Parts: sequence; C-alpha cells; structure tokens
Amino acid sequence: MRFEFATAQRILFGPGVLNEAFTLAPSLGQRAFIVTDSRERATPLQEGLQQAGIVVTFWDIHHEPAVDEVLLATRKAQATKSDFIIGFGGGSALDTAKAIAALLTNPGDIYDYLEVIGKGQPLRQPALPCIAIPTTAGTGSEVTRNAVLASPAHRLKVSLRSPFLLPRLAIVDPQLTLSLPPAITASTGLDALTQLIEPFVSNAANPLTDALCAQGIPRAARSLRRAYQDGADLAAREDMSLVSLFGGMALANARLGAVHGLAGPLGGMFPAPHGALCGRLLPFVIEANLKALRQRAPQSPAIERYRQIASWLTASSEARAEDSVLWLRAIIEEFNLPPLRAYGITPADFPMIAAQASKASSMKGNPIELSAEELISILAAATGS
Repeated sequence: MRFEFATAQRILFGPGVLNEAFTLAPSLGQRAFIVTDSRERATPLQEGLQQAGIVVTFWDIHHEPAVDEVLLATRKAQATKSDFIIGFGGGSALDTAKAIAALLTNPGDIYDYLEVIGKGQPLRQPALPCIAIPTTAGTGSEVTRNAVLASPAHRLKVSLRSPFLLPRLAIVDPQLTLSLPPAITASTGLDALTQLIEPFVSNAANPLTDALCAQGIPRAARSLRRAYQDGADLAAREDMSLVSLFGGMALANARLGAVHGLAGPLGGMFPAPHGALCGRLLPFVIEANLKALRQRAPQSPAIERYRQIASWLTASSEARAEDSVLWLRAIIEEFNLPPLRAYGITPADFPMIAAQASKASSMKGNPIELSAEELISILAAATGS
C-alpha cells in the first residue's frame, strides 16, 4: 500500500474562529488582497484586519471565476503590492484567491499551467500566502490543491492544479454559514456529500480518506435536511461545515468520479450551479455504477462500499446498496432541485457532453469505466427526458 496525504498547512475549525484571523494575519504581511462574493458579509473581517494594522484591498466576484477575470485580479493584486491573499466566500471566491496567489509568484502565460486547454506545466514557485475562509459548506476548496476556472471561449471548466495551491491557513467557522438561504444550503450540501461518496468508492481511496468519508457521510445524512429546514440550527451547520471540509480533504487525496466528470463539461457549457448539477447527477450515477459493477465487475469492493454508504444515509444496517439511490432521489425532490433541462440542456447535447466527460480527469477515479451509452443514460435520467 502506498498513498500520500496533503492539505492546508493549518486548519482552524469551530464557531467564532474567524476572530483568530486578526492575530494570525499580521505574520503574513501588511497588505491583504481580499477576494469575496459579499463585501457586506466581509465587513467584520475587513474591520478586524484594519485594526491589526493591515491595509485591505477588495476584489469582488459574483459568479464562477473565468480565466480573464483571474488575470485582471492578479494584476490588481500586483499593483497594490499585496503580501498575502484572502478568499472569503463560496468556492468561487476561494478558487480565485488561490489562483491569484499562485500566479503572482509564477510568471508567464496562465495557459502554460492550465489543464486541458493549456500546457499543464507544473507551477515552479510556492504561491503567495493564502488564507481561505469559506462562508458556504460545499466545495471544500479551503483544503484542495486546485482552482477551477471557466474558459467561455472553450465552453469548458479547467483546473490550475498544484500542491502550491493548498492554502497556508484554512479558517472554517460554521457561524459564517448561518445566513445561507435554503436553495444554496441544498446545492452546496449535496456537492459536499458527493465529494465524500465519490472518493469513498474511487479507485484511489486510501485509509485516511476512508476515515474522513466514514465521519462525513453520516453527518450529512443527519444534518443536511436540518440545515435546509432551519438555517439557524448551529449544530447542523457545524456538521455540514465538517462535511465540506472532509470532502475537500478526501477529493484532494483520493479521486472523484463520474458525477464530477459530467458536471465539469456541463458547467462549462451551461449556466448551471455546480452543486445543483452534482445533486441531480448523483443518484443516477450511483445507479449506473452499481448496474455496471454487477454486470462487469461483480467482485469489486465498490459494491460493498455502496452498501455501506446506503447504510449511513438510511441509518439502517439492513440497507441494500441501491437504497442510497432512493434516499438521494427523495431528498433532491424535497429540496426542489431542478432537473437539468431547466438549464437548457437537451438530448441533442448528450453526445457532446458524454464525449467531453469521458476525457475529464475526475472520470479516471470512477470505480468502473462507463461507456458513452451509459453516460448518456445518466444524462437522460438527470435531465428528466
């Protein structure tokens, strides 16, 4: 057995830990460049940093980051002579901050480093110090080694990937998620759950990631509905923040699978939230994987792992592997998660999506290789066609 495990240099978790940023940040420098999706929510952070003598510059991001926008933000951070970068917000803010931190210390064309649409060359220099402060419980970007960027010209989402993208400090304060509306709680929470289920059954799972998944999936099962129904339930928010954190650590050190393999091209081609895509795809990918495994790899340990997932989700030791599909289909209906057709996806798009997905890096972690026909059947089920 051989595996490795890498994560943020330091992780702080718990209600109120945001306040610790004000004593830790000065050790990184005197000029902070804050990437955020809400300046209003970032006001306490700004005030605390300024009281600590740190000059603050903001960069606003209100949608998933695109390559050109990241380049503009990087030039702004360079012009302000920022010493360190802070991502404060959802996954888009955190990914943007991580990309800026890396590009500031690695000169050259961004396409030298981007996967798929670029040369995919490794970053050679450590990134500028980065603090990641999530305000949603979904992507786990605070502990991942990649930044997902959109390229509208290519209609693709691609990654800037390197161990240097791991933040210097991750501050996970569940109190920051209390104001999330139900729809965002649902989509981000399903993304976080997906990022535990896929690494657990992936072909690169290891004992450390298994332990994280075994802790995280039962927490999602008991708390995702509660957080959706009552956003002020701090215990549920704390569970979901852990689910997101554990999912980020798991995916960064194992692999994902067909859900993310499909969600990547879909997100690049259509204006659909990543978490909503994952939530809609997840039950149908599990269903297709189980069918393919039983037909072509009946001895695969992934079948028993799917049974364990079903047991955690349903809180029943008698659960069958397929029971997870029923549990997930029920919850996405309860959350009113729209089918994929709501984003303009039609059957005519399926062959292109399946072809792009088959080349995605996430697909390499799926417990069994799925055919184009199997991927199209997943899309048809998730689209509602």
